[in-house]
Amino acid sequence: MKTQTLNMRIDPETKMQAEKVYAQFGITLSDAINMFLNKSIMTGGLPFKLVPPPFDRETEEAIKRADDDIANGRVYTHEEVFGKLRAKAQRLKDGLR
Repeated sequence: MKTQTLNMRIDPETKMQAEKVYAQFGITLSDAINMFLNKSIMTGGLPFKLVPPPFDRETEEAIKRADDDIANGRVYTHEEVFGKLRAKAQRLKDGLR
């Protein structure tokens, strides 16, 4: 028996899109919100996993540094890197530093 009213503010476009999604399943937005709240109670929290944004601050900073390196010519191809490693390995093998 439903006896309480929940008033909330939501972007009109978001509401319209959500109503279209739930209408495909034959349920109203009110039904969907009730399902969400009941599932939250059943699971003891949010009924879905929260995931962080694709990149954290450290990764974003690394991407910016890499972009800066590329822009300033501080980037080597894998052939260049492996060539330098092979040359260093050969010097070590030959007893040189």
